[in-house]
Amino acid sequence: MRIISADDVDAALDFPALTDALAEAFRGGVHAPPRHHHTIANNEADDQTLLLMPAWNDRHMAVKLVAVTPDNGTRGLPAVMASVILMDKTTGEQVALIDGARLTLWRTAAASALAARYLAPAEPDTLLIVGAGALAPFLARAHLSVRPYQHVLVWNRSQEGADRLAAALRDEGHKAEAAATGSLDAVVGAADVISCATLSTEPLIRGEKLRPGTHVDLVGAFTPHMRESDDACVTRATLFVDTYAGALHEGGDLVQPINAGLIERGHVRAELMELTSGDHRGRTSDDEITLFKSTGASLEDLAAASLIAERCGL
Repeated sequence: MRIISADDVDAALDFPALTDALAEAFRGGVHAPPRHHHTIANNEADDQTLLLMPAWNDRHMAVKLVAVTPDNGTRGLPAVMASVILMDKTTGEQVALIDGARLTLWRTAAASALAARYLAPAEPDTLLIVGAGALAPFLARAHLSVRPYQHVLVWNRSQEGADRLAAALRDEGHKAEAAATGSLDAVVGAADVISCATLSTEPLIRGEKLRPGTHVDLVGAFTPHMRESDDACVTRATLFVDTYAGALHEGGDLVQPINAGLIERGHVRAELMELTSGDHRGRTSDDEITLFKSTGASLEDLAAASLIAERCGL
Protein backbone atom coordinates (compact mmCIF):
# COMPACT_ATOMS: atom_id res chain seq x y z
CA MET A 1 0.00 0.00 0.00
CA ARG A 2 1.32 3.41 -1.01
CA ILE A 3 1.17 6.32 1.45
CA ILE A 4 0.20 9.54 -0.37
CA SER A 5 1.16 12.72 1.48
CA ALA A 6 -0.36 16.17 1.13
CA ASP A 7 2.53 17.18 -1.14
CA ASP A 8 1.91 14.07 -3.26
CA VAL A 9 -1.76 15.05 -3.60
CA ASP A 10 -0.75 18.54 -4.78
CA ALA A 11 1.68 17.09 -7.30
CA ALA A 12 -0.88 14.65 -8.70
CA LEU A 13 -3.88 16.93 -9.18
CA ASP A 14 -4.91 19.86 -11.33
CA PHE A 15 -8.35 21.41 -11.41
CA PRO A 16 -9.35 20.78 -15.04
CA ALA A 17 -8.65 17.05 -14.72
CA LEU A 18 -10.18 16.72 -11.27
CA THR A 19 -13.30 18.64 -12.30
CA ASP A 20 -13.68 16.29 -15.28
CA ALA A 21 -13.31 13.30 -12.93
CA LEU A 22 -16.03 14.64 -10.65
CA ALA A 23 -18.31 15.25 -13.63
CA GLU A 24 -17.90 11.62 -14.71
CA ALA A 25 -18.60 10.39 -11.18
CA PHE A 26 -21.77 12.47 -10.86
CA ARG A 27 -23.07 11.15 -14.18
CA GLY A 28 -23.35 7.70 -12.64
CA GLY A 29 -21.64 4.41 -11.88
CA VAL A 30 -20.70 5.36 -8.32
CA HIS A 31 -22.43 4.05 -5.21
CA ALA A 32 -22.25 6.50 -2.32
CA PRO A 33 -24.33 5.64 0.79
CA PRO A 34 -25.08 8.35 3.36
CA ARG A 35 -22.13 9.08 5.57
CA HIS A 36 -21.95 7.55 9.03
CA HIS A 37 -22.01 10.23 11.73
CA HIS A 38 -21.07 9.37 15.32
CA THR A 39 -20.78 11.66 18.33
CA ILE A 40 -18.15 10.57 20.82
CA ALA A 41 -18.89 11.99 24.24
CA ASN A 42 -16.04 13.46 26.23
CA ASN A 43 -16.70 14.42 29.85
CA GLU A 44 -13.73 16.77 30.11
CA ALA A 45 -13.82 18.50 26.71
CA ASP A 46 -16.06 19.17 23.73
CA ASP A 47 -17.55 16.06 22.16
CA GLN A 48 -15.72 14.58 19.20
CA THR A 49 -17.30 13.64 15.87
CA LEU A 50 -16.33 10.58 13.85
CA LEU A 51 -17.39 10.48 10.19
CA LEU A 52 -17.11 7.49 7.83
CA MET A 53 -17.78 8.21 4.16
CA PRO A 54 -17.81 5.15 1.84
CA ALA A 55 -18.13 4.99 -1.95
CA TRP A 56 -17.31 2.51 -4.72
CA ASN A 57 -17.38 2.02 -8.47
CA ASP A 58 -16.38 -0.83 -10.79
CA ARG A 59 -12.67 -0.30 -10.11
CA HIS A 60 -12.20 1.04 -6.59
CA MET A 61 -13.67 1.25 -3.12
CA ALA A 62 -12.85 4.18 -0.85
CA VAL A 63 -13.60 5.18 2.72
CA LYS A 64 -12.80 8.60 4.13
CA LEU A 65 -12.30 8.65 7.90
CA VAL A 66 -12.71 12.03 9.57
CA ALA A 67 -12.23 12.89 13.23
CA VAL A 68 -13.34 16.34 14.39
CA THR A 69 -11.85 17.25 17.77
CA PRO A 70 -12.87 20.82 18.68
CA ASP A 71 -10.37 21.30 21.49
CA ASN A 72 -7.33 20.27 19.43
CA GLY A 73 -6.36 23.91 19.21
CA THR A 74 -5.19 23.71 22.81
CA ARG A 75 -2.79 20.96 21.71
CA GLY A 76 -1.49 22.87 18.71
CA LEU A 77 -3.24 20.44 16.35
CA PRO A 78 -5.85 20.88 13.59
CA ALA A 79 -9.45 20.31 14.68
CA VAL A 80 -10.07 18.07 11.64
CA MET A 81 -7.97 14.98 10.90
CA ALA A 82 -8.79 12.85 7.86
CA SER A 83 -7.50 9.94 5.80
CA VAL A 84 -8.80 8.22 2.67
CA ILE A 85 -8.25 4.49 2.21
CA LEU A 86 -8.44 3.42 -1.45
CA MET A 87 -8.99 -0.29 -2.18
CA ASP A 88 -9.14 -2.49 -5.25
CA LYS A 89 -12.78 -3.28 -5.98
CA THR A 90 -12.12 -6.86 -7.13
CA THR A 91 -9.77 -8.04 -4.40
CA GLY A 92 -10.30 -5.58 -1.54
CA GLU A 93 -6.54 -4.99 -1.44
CA GLN A 94 -5.57 -1.62 0.00
CA VAL A 95 -4.02 0.46 -2.76
CA ALA A 96 -3.27 3.75 -1.02
CA LEU A 97 -3.60 5.69 2.21
CA ILE A 98 -4.13 9.30 1.16
CA ASP A 99 -3.92 12.53 3.16
CA GLY A 100 -7.64 13.18 3.57
CA ALA A 101 -7.42 16.82 4.62
CA ARG A 102 -5.60 17.87 1.43
CA LEU A 103 -7.75 15.65 -0.79
CA THR A 104 -10.86 17.28 0.72
CA LEU A 105 -9.63 20.77 -0.12
CA TRP A 106 -9.07 19.78 -3.74
CA ARG A 107 -12.34 17.90 -4.28
CA THR A 108 -14.47 20.50 -2.49
CA ALA A 109 -13.12 23.28 -4.67
CA ALA A 110 -13.45 21.13 -7.79
CA ALA A 111 -17.15 20.60 -7.05
CA SER A 112 -17.59 24.38 -7.04
CA ALA A 113 -15.70 24.58 -10.33
CA LEU A 114 -17.96 21.90 -11.80
CA ALA A 115 -21.07 23.84 -10.80
CA ALA A 116 -19.56 27.04 -12.20
CA ARG A 117 -19.22 25.39 -15.63
CA TYR A 118 -23.02 25.41 -15.79
CA LEU A 119 -23.94 28.36 -13.58
CA ALA A 120 -21.31 31.11 -13.75
CA PRO A 121 -21.73 33.95 -16.27
CA ALA A 122 -19.96 33.31 -19.54
CA GLU A 123 -17.67 36.36 -19.38
CA PRO A 124 -17.26 37.42 -15.74
CA ASP A 125 -14.91 40.19 -14.73
CA THR A 126 -14.61 39.90 -10.95
CA LEU A 127 -14.35 36.91 -8.62
CA LEU A 128 -14.95 37.56 -4.93
CA ILE A 129 -13.58 35.08 -2.38
CA VAL A 130 -15.23 35.43 1.04
CA GLY A 131 -13.09 33.88 3.75
CA ALA A 132 -9.34 33.30 3.85
CA GLY A 133 -9.01 29.90 5.50
CA ALA A 134 -7.33 26.77 4.18
CA LEU A 135 -9.99 26.19 1.52
CA ALA A 136 -10.01 29.74 0.13
CA PRO A 137 -6.94 29.54 -2.18
CA PHE A 138 -8.20 26.24 -3.60
CA LEU A 139 -11.59 27.80 -4.37
CA ALA A 140 -9.91 30.74 -6.08
CA ARG A 141 -7.76 28.46 -8.25
CA ALA A 142 -10.73 26.23 -9.05
CA HIS A 143 -12.90 29.12 -10.24
CA LEU A 144 -9.99 30.62 -12.17
CA SER A 145 -9.67 27.30 -14.03
CA VAL A 146 -13.26 27.65 -15.33
CA ARG A 147 -13.58 31.31 -16.38
CA PRO A 148 -11.06 34.03 -17.37
CA TYR A 149 -11.49 36.57 -14.56
CA GLN A 150 -9.81 39.94 -14.80
CA HIS A 151 -9.86 40.64 -11.06
CA VAL A 152 -9.94 38.64 -7.81
CA LEU A 153 -11.12 40.29 -4.61
CA VAL A 154 -10.61 38.71 -1.19
CA TRP A 155 -12.73 39.61 1.84
CA ASN A 156 -12.18 38.24 5.33
CA ARG A 157 -13.20 39.19 8.86
CA SER A 158 -9.50 39.60 9.57
CA GLN A 159 -7.77 42.08 7.28
CA GLU A 160 -4.50 40.23 7.79
CA GLY A 161 -6.00 37.04 6.36
CA ALA A 162 -7.37 38.83 3.30
CA ASP A 163 -4.03 40.55 2.67
CA ARG A 164 -2.16 37.26 2.97
CA LEU A 165 -4.39 35.39 0.51
CA ALA A 166 -4.41 38.25 -2.01
CA ALA A 167 -0.60 38.36 -1.91
CA ALA A 168 -0.39 34.60 -2.47
CA LEU A 169 -2.68 34.83 -5.50
CA ARG A 170 -0.61 37.69 -6.91
CA ASP A 171 2.49 35.53 -6.51
CA GLU A 172 0.72 32.97 -8.71
CA GLY A 173 0.22 35.59 -11.43
CA HIS A 174 -3.36 36.69 -10.74
CA LYS A 175 -4.57 40.27 -10.39
CA ALA A 176 -5.79 40.05 -6.81
CA GLU A 177 -6.39 42.52 -4.03
CA ALA A 178 -7.77 42.46 -0.51
CA ALA A 179 -11.01 44.25 0.23
CA ALA A 180 -11.37 46.24 3.42
CA THR A 181 -13.03 44.35 6.25
CA GLY A 182 -15.90 46.83 6.43
CA SER A 183 -16.64 46.78 2.69
CA LEU A 184 -18.39 43.43 2.17
CA ASP A 185 -21.70 44.87 0.90
CA ALA A 186 -19.86 47.02 -1.62
CA VAL A 187 -17.69 44.24 -3.01
CA VAL A 188 -20.67 41.85 -3.16
CA GLY A 189 -22.34 44.35 -5.47
CA ALA A 190 -19.23 44.55 -7.64
CA ALA A 191 -18.70 40.81 -8.10
CA ASP A 192 -19.81 38.54 -10.93
CA VAL A 193 -19.07 35.35 -8.98
CA ILE A 194 -18.94 35.06 -5.19
CA SER A 195 -17.41 32.02 -3.50
CA CYS A 196 -17.83 31.69 0.29
CA ALA A 197 -16.06 29.30 2.63
CA THR A 198 -16.53 30.49 6.19
CA LEU A 199 -17.66 29.21 9.58
CA SER A 200 -20.30 31.93 9.88
CA THR A 201 -23.54 31.33 11.76
CA GLU A 202 -24.95 34.69 10.61
CA PRO A 203 -25.59 35.69 6.97
CA LEU A 204 -22.74 37.46 5.22
CA ILE A 205 -24.10 37.76 1.65
CA ARG A 206 -27.12 40.05 1.46
CA GLY A 207 -29.39 39.37 -1.48
CA GLU A 208 -30.36 43.01 -1.95
CA LYS A 209 -26.71 43.77 -2.81
CA LEU A 210 -26.44 41.17 -5.60
CA ARG A 211 -26.50 42.53 -9.10
CA PRO A 212 -28.35 40.65 -11.88
CA GLY A 213 -26.35 37.77 -13.35
CA THR A 214 -24.30 37.00 -10.24
CA HIS A 215 -23.38 33.42 -9.37
CA VAL A 216 -23.13 32.65 -5.64
CA ASP A 217 -21.12 29.61 -4.52
CA LEU A 218 -21.71 28.65 -0.86
CA VAL A 219 -19.28 26.09 0.56
CA GLY A 220 -19.36 26.87 4.29
CA ALA A 221 -22.48 26.49 6.48
CA PHE A 222 -22.13 22.72 6.54
CA THR A 223 -24.54 22.29 9.47
CA PRO A 224 -28.19 23.37 9.76
CA HIS A 225 -27.22 26.03 12.33
CA MET A 226 -24.70 27.83 10.09
CA ARG A 227 -25.49 30.45 7.47
CA GLU A 228 -23.57 32.43 4.83
CA SER A 229 -26.46 33.99 2.87
CA ASP A 230 -29.61 35.81 3.96
CA ASP A 231 -33.22 35.05 3.00
CA ALA A 232 -33.22 37.64 0.20
CA CYS A 233 -30.21 35.97 -1.41
CA VAL A 234 -31.95 32.59 -1.41
CA THR A 235 -35.32 33.86 -2.62
CA ARG A 236 -33.82 35.98 -5.44
CA ALA A 237 -31.68 33.17 -6.84
CA THR A 238 -32.24 30.04 -8.88
CA LEU A 239 -31.07 27.31 -6.51
CA PHE A 240 -28.77 24.35 -7.19
CA VAL A 241 -27.00 21.83 -4.91
CA ASP A 242 -24.24 19.23 -5.08
CA THR A 243 -26.61 16.54 -3.76
CA TYR A 244 -30.17 16.81 -2.52
CA ALA A 245 -29.43 14.33 0.26
CA GLY A 246 -26.65 16.44 1.72
CA ALA A 247 -27.54 20.07 1.03
CA LEU A 248 -31.22 19.83 1.97
CA HIS A 249 -30.49 18.21 5.32
CA GLU A 250 -27.17 19.72 6.40
CA GLY A 251 -26.71 23.07 4.62
CA GLY A 252 -28.07 25.87 6.79
CA ASP A 253 -28.41 28.23 3.82
CA LEU A 254 -31.27 26.06 2.54
CA VAL A 255 -32.44 24.22 5.66
CA GLN A 256 -33.27 27.42 7.54
CA PRO A 257 -35.40 29.12 4.83
CA ILE A 258 -37.17 25.81 4.09
CA ASN A 259 -38.00 25.37 7.78
CA ALA A 260 -39.21 28.99 7.90
CA GLY A 261 -41.55 28.39 4.94
CA LEU A 262 -39.78 30.91 2.68
CA ILE A 263 -38.92 28.32 0.05
CA GLU A 264 -39.89 24.72 -0.64
CA ARG A 265 -37.90 21.69 -1.73
CA GLY A 266 -39.13 22.26 -5.28
CA HIS A 267 -37.37 25.61 -5.49
CA VAL A 268 -34.07 23.72 -5.76
CA ARG A 269 -33.89 23.14 -9.50
CA ALA A 270 -31.12 20.54 -9.86
CA GLU A 271 -28.21 18.72 -8.26
CA LEU A 272 -24.85 18.10 -9.92
CA MET A 273 -25.96 14.72 -11.27
CA GLU A 274 -28.70 16.44 -13.27
CA LEU A 275 -26.43 19.23 -14.47
CA THR A 276 -23.69 16.88 -15.65
CA SER A 277 -26.13 14.48 -17.32
CA GLY A 278 -27.88 17.27 -19.23
CA ASP A 279 -31.22 16.92 -17.42
CA HIS A 280 -30.97 20.60 -16.50
CA ARG A 281 -29.10 23.16 -18.59
CA GLY A 282 -28.03 25.36 -15.66
CA ARG A 283 -28.00 29.13 -16.20
CA THR A 284 -30.76 30.23 -18.58
CA SER A 285 -30.13 33.97 -19.00
CA ASP A 286 -27.49 36.65 -18.52
CA ASP A 287 -29.50 38.36 -15.78
CA GLU A 288 -30.30 35.21 -13.78
CA ILE A 289 -28.87 35.04 -10.26
CA THR A 290 -27.73 31.49 -9.53
CA LEU A 291 -26.85 29.96 -6.16
CA PHE A 292 -24.98 26.69 -5.62
CA LYS A 293 -24.94 25.12 -2.16
CA SER A 294 -22.55 22.22 -1.45
CA THR A 295 -21.99 20.11 1.64
CA GLY A 296 -19.72 17.44 0.11
CA ALA A 297 -20.21 13.85 -1.01
CA SER A 298 -18.16 10.67 -0.73
CA LEU A 299 -18.28 10.09 -4.48
CA GLU A 300 -16.10 13.19 -4.78
CA ASP A 301 -13.53 11.59 -2.47
CA LEU A 302 -13.57 8.42 -4.57
CA ALA A 303 -13.15 10.34 -7.82
CA ALA A 304 -10.22 12.32 -6.43
CA ALA A 305 -8.56 9.27 -4.85
CA SER A 306 -8.86 7.27 -8.07
CA LEU A 307 -7.31 10.08 -10.11
CA ILE A 308 -4.45 10.42 -7.61
CA ALA A 309 -3.81 6.66 -7.77
CA GLU A 310 -3.78 6.73 -11.56
CA ARG A 311 -1.34 9.63 -11.70
CA CYS A 312 0.89 7.98 -9.10
CA GLY A 313 1.06 4.84 -11.24
CA LEU A 314 -0.94 2.66 -8.85
